[in-house]
Amino acid sequence: MIFKNIHYLILALIVMIVMMGLLSLATGHLAISPSELVETALGEGSRRNELLLFEFRLPRLFIAILAGAALGVAGTLLQGITQNELADPGILGINAGAGLSVVFYLTYSSRRGAVSTLGQMMTLPIAAFLGGLLAACCIYIVAWKNGVTPIRLILVGVGVNAGFGAVLTLFQLRMNQSEFNQVTVWLSGSIWNAHWSAVISLLPWVLILIPLSLYKSRTLNLLQLGDEMALGLGVNTERERIKLVAIAVALTGASVSVAGGISFLGLGAPHIARKLVGNKHQRLVPTAACIGALILLISDMIARNLFAPSELPVGLIVAFLGAPYFVYLLITTEA
Repeated sequence: MIFKNIHYLILALIVMIVMMGLLSLATGHLAISPSELVETALGEGSRRNELLLFEFRLPRLFIAILAGAALGVAGTLLQGITQNELADPGILGINAGAGLSVVFYLTYSSRRGAVSTLGQMMTLPIAAFLGGLLAACCIYIVAWKNGVTPIRLILVGVGVNAGFGAVLTLFQLRMNQSEFNQVTVWLSGSIWNAHWSAVISLLPWVLILIPLSLYKSRTLNLLQLGDEMALGLGVNTERERIKLVAIAVALTGASVSVAGGISFLGLGAPHIARKLVGNKHQRLVPTAACIGALILLISDMIARNLFAPSELPVGLIVAFLGAPYFVYLLITTEA
């Protein structure tokens, strides 16, 4: 069903995000009643509720919304650039490249005696961006053979993903048991250790790059017409693709730096959005951002509550929901 009035759809999605956010704040191993939630928000709650709400759940809520929106838009851009409905930052190996770069950066910083400061958190997305960009370059170079077909792109992406994963595993083997476990959980997609410095580090990237992606919507629409038609309409296709890939990788890297490797979200959110609003990117980009935020928010709530007091990595929940859909698309997509 295609919604003609996108404003009502976006408003409905925002209302759903707010409702799920309030539910997420109230639920968990240590529950907070609605009345206690209001009292705590007004500064009249108990010390326990203030600590739980402001130091743990609110940062986690913002990370889920921001990272989900970023990955939804990144997937939309990659699918538009490649004209490949299977494109996703996690599947293509961009998550792996960004994650490897972040682990290298944090390990190098800790060995030099650096502490986890706001300055370090602000530079993490830059390290993740560089790692993701390296992965994207490797994929494009290897996949190019008189053009890039959808299936070749996916197969090369899977191979690059495995290669970066192997390097990271070798690196992890040099860690102690505690560090090894922490890195493994984080790379599978985890926001359990969210804090305000992580929110601050991610926020500028989302606030700048998502509006920039929306600004580039017309270019994405023209690229769908083919290179010859886009060139005839005044679009420098190669330069614009590089810009759009850089935006997608930057959004992915920023998300990976605070939430780990969450796959399939960048695949599913654009597809759901496309079914709701069609293929015009002026409508597709904001819708995919809202749907990505909503999916990650719901997945995080499930991860926290399914086996409480134990928690699952949110990336496992997203993968559980997205993997069957990916297999279906892979089977039905022509090479």
